[in-house]
Amino acid sequence: MYIKNIRLILTKVVLFIVINTGFSVALAEQTYQKPADFVKESFSLNPPKSKVLWITKSLKPSIYEILGHDLGALRIRYWTKDGQTVWVLNEIGKQHPITVGFVVKENKIQRLKVLIFRESRGWEVRHPFFTNQFKQMTTNTENELEKNIDGISGATLSVIALKKLSRLALYFHKHVTK
Repeated sequence: MYIKNIRLILTKVVLFIVINTGFSVALAEQTYQKPADFVKESFSLNPPKSKVLWITKSLKPSIYEILGHDLGALRIRYWTKDGQTVWVLNEIGKQHPITVGFVVKENKIQRLKVLIFRESRGWEVRHPFFTNQFKQMTTNTENELEKNIDGISGATLSVIALKKLSRLALYFHKHVTK
């Protein structure tokens, strides 16, 4: 009788772990919008051809200062038309990349959208109540955001990742439009 109870408890525990692990893995990657669709939408469905920003030695120190690590890429693809640039950038939240689209014009963020979220926590950063804080955001001479961004409890690393990417998108925009 005692062994049957232990088996039953162990079976329930294993089943609970399997179900919850499978569920969190299924939630771990959510595509809210394909990057190509974000680019099209940003240019009224008529995007220009993409351009390439080569990550040169002169750019690397500022990128490292913004991200706290190397970019890990030799080039970044972007789109530009009428003084507006569109960037699709990635940054690690806790363990996995978060893909974010940016529209920048006149050195200000016009739009920020979380396109793909791969973490199991912190997904709240995709909602407009959070992303709207970045509208009209710019950086100062030290590439710091000029306004404070309110965080989200339980999503601290995702918030930090979006703040870093915002600074990077603004830095890249200034670099390619000067």
